[in-house]
Amino acid sequence: MNRPDLPATRDIVLVGGGHTHALILRRWGMRPLAGARLTLINPGPTAAYSGMLPGHIAGHYARDQLDIDLVKLARFAGARVILGAANGLDRDAREVHVPSRPPVGFDLCSIDIGITSAMPDLPGFRQHAVPAKPLGPFATAWQHFLSGEGPANVAVIGAGVAGAELSLAMAHALRRAERPFNLTLLERESALTGLNASGRRQLLESLGNAGIHLREHVEITKVAQDHITLANADTIPAEFVTGAAAARPAPWLSECGLATEAGFLRVNPTLQTSDQAIFAVGDCAHLSHAPRPKAGVYAVRQAPVLFDNLRAACTGARMRSYRPQGDYLKLVSLGGKSAIGSRFGLTSSGPLMWRWKDRIDQKFMDKFRTLPAMTPPPLPRDRTSDLAATLGPKPMCGGCGAKVGRAALAAQIGRPERPGRSDVELLPGDDAALLRTGGVRQVLTTDHLRAFVDDPVVMTRIAAIHALGDIWAMGAAPQAATANLILPRLAPPLQERTLREIMEAARDVMTQAGAEIVGGHTSVGAELTIGFSITGLCDSAPITLGGARPGDALILTKPIGTGVIMAAEMSGEAEGGWVATALTHMQQPQTGAARVLAGAHAMTDVTGFGLIGHLTGMCEASGTSAVIDPGQIPYLAGAETLAALGIRSTLFPENRRIAPWITESPRNDLLFDPQTAGGLLAAVSADRADALCAALIDAGYPAARIGHLEAGPPYVTLA
Repeated sequence: MNRPDLPATRDIVLVGGGHTHALILRRWGMRPLAGARLTLINPGPTAAYSGMLPGHIAGHYARDQLDIDLVKLARFAGARVILGAANGLDRDAREVHVPSRPPVGFDLCSIDIGITSAMPDLPGFRQHAVPAKPLGPFATAWQHFLSGEGPANVAVIGAGVAGAELSLAMAHALRRAERPFNLTLLERESALTGLNASGRRQLLESLGNAGIHLREHVEITKVAQDHITLANADTIPAEFVTGAAAARPAPWLSECGLATEAGFLRVNPTLQTSDQAIFAVGDCAHLSHAPRPKAGVYAVRQAPVLFDNLRAACTGARMRSYRPQGDYLKLVSLGGKSAIGSRFGLTSSGPLMWRWKDRIDQKFMDKFRTLPAMTPPPLPRDRTSDLAATLGPKPMCGGCGAKVGRAALAAQIGRPERPGRSDVELLPGDDAALLRTGGVRQVLTTDHLRAFVDDPVVMTRIAAIHALGDIWAMGAAPQAATANLILPRLAPPLQERTLREIMEAARDVMTQAGAEIVGGHTSVGAELTIGFSITGLCDSAPITLGGARPGDALILTKPIGTGVIMAAEMSGEAEGGWVATALTHMQQPQTGAARVLAGAHAMTDVTGFGLIGHLTGMCEASGTSAVIDPGQIPYLAGAETLAALGIRSTLFPENRRIAPWITESPRNDLLFDPQTAGGLLAAVSADRADALCAALIDAGYPAARIGHLEAGPPYVTLA
């Protein structure tokens, strides 16, 4: 297991979540290297497995069966995940560039970003066609087209093995959907040159039997919305066009100063590029010592070599050489559950070949579906009798899930009965103080978060927006901020990189909010903690918790469920897409929402005490009761599913005690879920509520009217 008490001394950055890198992450989780900080950069939380794409297109596999969950895999490996598409690499600065964030520094880098089958030089392709690679967008576009009605006109450009396999899968899916179709497979030269004579003959026969029109030696001049034009002026009807002919590398690979072959990164037997600190694998690499066609089998077999060589580069050990096999088993599905198998000049076909292919594909994906359980280190033999019970069965949550409970805070950090200073104004129950200086109203607040994601940029954005919540909730304009940071133990170069990422992200958030970072404080501790102390200015009387009135409507500006989702992420039970969505919501500033809700009678931000806890605080300060409708409350994707599995944040039991009369259920329990960088909860005049919700939605907030206030004791009940 990783030892958090040991400092990281080397940054290893994996660019792209291709098959090789996915296998590297799995191996790393079982055998980490002390002192190495591993980072994965990928456009999204999942990576599609190419071997099962034709089966999905044909309807044999569900969409999620294709996906390798990189968020879960990175958690298992103890790696940072950066969700974004790399678009550049600076060799001199040792940095990878990702849009909308500071550069990512590295000591070692490996690139596995695959290829695209886009045809940018073909007029109309960009506007009217979908490349078969990357796989994710293609699969989504095909399912949308398949769900339509009426006759289907489809064209596939490129009659290699991949194009033929896709065509057969599409024909099978359209036949199952009972849609009449006209499917044309187009090839500039001769079709299926990558197969032996027997395999080619059988695949051509399968294309004919499926009703697919093969046109060889044709030149395409234009792709239009509903047809393709050929050089001989023929037109082919096609509302869905895909390209499977080209294998194009990302343009930025040729711009970073590394040796290339037709745009692909040249690598030596140790999988190193012309820069020995940068490796490349998979389809984006060219094996200069043993050129091979682009095929997933090579990427899979590069993984153990890359794993050993990355470690060797960090430890000074001897590197291994990768020697690709001369031939490999080609299994081509034929649309239905039948396939052709070809190797060493021998060919066989039928359902048995499909079952063989399915077994190979499922065995590969099972490596990522069920990750090995890693046993935590045992507790010391000599320990107190209640140590294990105090630790609990699960690790402590981060963010607001690591906060102290509401009851303990109320008992120990209560406000004085009367102020000791005339320039400090007490407010009912608010987390921020109101200071008066020369007639100016100034709000002061502070907050910090224990990190729950390893990407310091994302964590900084969330911590900054979380700290700004009190300023926005009081209707104040953010003014100035200081940063309070605890960094984990790192070697000086990594410490500098991390601090730069944090401060650039912090300045970006604060500047957009209208505040300036004027300083801060740092120290080194056991783990990353990020906090901010912030001031804000009020042009008029601040919005407090105590102004709500019976009859007011309640508006919530963000969905809830961050606590349960991040708790599940820590235990490897949350889908990567759910985690990515939750992180996106947590990084959404509330500047616009606060502006829309400037006339609210009372307002608070929903954070550690959960929706019920913060609403109870509003009721106590205002002398009202509240009724909310769980069916009107927005929930994050996956939150109800995880709650039904019994997953709870570590702060949940404390929050649940706030309203024990509310019936327990997965949905109701989410009302007590501690939120990090949660939404604003506002009490507004009922006659303005719908218009305010509409304005919030127009401004990009998933706001909802969730209940109302009534006269009565400060309790929250459910409609």
